[in-house]
Amino acid sequence: MRTQVTIIGAGPAGLLLSHLLHLSGIESIVLETRSRADIEATIRAGVLEQGTMDILANAGVGARMKAEGALHHGVELAFGGRRHRIDLTELTGKAITVYPQHEVIKDLVAARLAAQGQLLFEVSGVQLQGVDTTTPSVSFVRAGEAARIDADFVIGCDGYHGVTRPAMPPQGREDFTRNYGFGWFGILVESAPSSDELIYARHDRGFALVSKRTPTVQRLYFQCDPADHVDNWSDDRIWAELHARLENNDGWRVNEGRIFQKGIIGMRSFVSTPMQAGRLFLAGDSAHIVPPTGAKGMNLAVSDVNVLAQGLEQFYRQGRDDRLQGYTDAALKRIWRAEYFSWWMTSLLHTFADATPFQREMQRAELECVVSSRAMATALAENYVGAF
Repeated sequence: MRTQVTIIGAGPAGLLLSHLLHLSGIESIVLETRSRADIEATIRAGVLEQGTMDILANAGVGARMKAEGALHHGVELAFGGRRHRIDLTELTGKAITVYPQHEVIKDLVAARLAAQGQLLFEVSGVQLQGVDTTTPSVSFVRAGEAARIDADFVIGCDGYHGVTRPAMPPQGREDFTRNYGFGWFGILVESAPSSDELIYARHDRGFALVSKRTPTVQRLYFQCDPADHVDNWSDDRIWAELHARLENNDGWRVNEGRIFQKGIIGMRSFVSTPMQAGRLFLAGDSAHIVPPTGAKGMNLAVSDVNVLAQGLEQFYRQGRDDRLQGYTDAALKRIWRAEYFSWWMTSLLHTFADATPFQREMQRAELECVVSSRAMATALAENYVGAF
């Protein structure tokens, strides 16, 4: 097989890149180890920045997002027995939309198939060859048959555990990592939303988050030991913890319901640079991870492939590669700002086992400053909705 761009990974990054290239008349093939059913059923949260919303809408894949997503104009910070609203739209003129990642994937898969795009699911044994040349190739096995795709470029959108980042030459590479020592226990609940907007709560027992999924499903999180196991948490124990961390004396209560999903995710920050070598480029979780507190993961992936798509369009239309050569530097400007914001939100709202009494008071004082200072509230809002 021959194509212009081979994309490894059918997550939001890979699928959106394939669609953006299609809109520019550039051919691509997407390889994915999982089945279509698997990627469309993997439930993940999704807070979409204004810029992400605009990119999806302009690409013609935002209709269902606009119809079914929950447009939010603010978020709440809860601490010290009170809740404080940060008015995102009043402070920035922008908003965010809560629309799950797997729904974005469904929209993108449908768009690619409607355009006769080539999506090859359930492949295995993916290997890269010649990425340091102008004729890279990718070999793989599908339905028991060995196959190979020759291309001009290979784009790694296959996540942190994928094959593309290890294929990068080790010379000159640098990885930056921060492990936080705690995780999030997440649940999906059949119930009406507890709040019209997201609530980020700082409590001495640990962080908690209230997030809306649909009018009949809500997602809730609370800080936990990443080595814990969901079997250690009965439904009654979960609800007792959430009530303790989230509720004050104002009469508001978390809506309970049937818990139909439980899971624990670790918290880490990670950046690998450079994000390109020869004809191999990385995008999304292949190159960087952010803790979910800042709601930046999918937004960074969308930003990466938007930059890549522009560079590839310039290459094929104008025969120039300056945008591609500058891809890492252009992407890292946004990545490091998102890493900073996610680190800051994580540090602001979580309890740390080694924190001194002085550090805990500094955390409380900073929260008070954020909700009482328009300048600090604006800084939070600008980063939350997407700074650029």
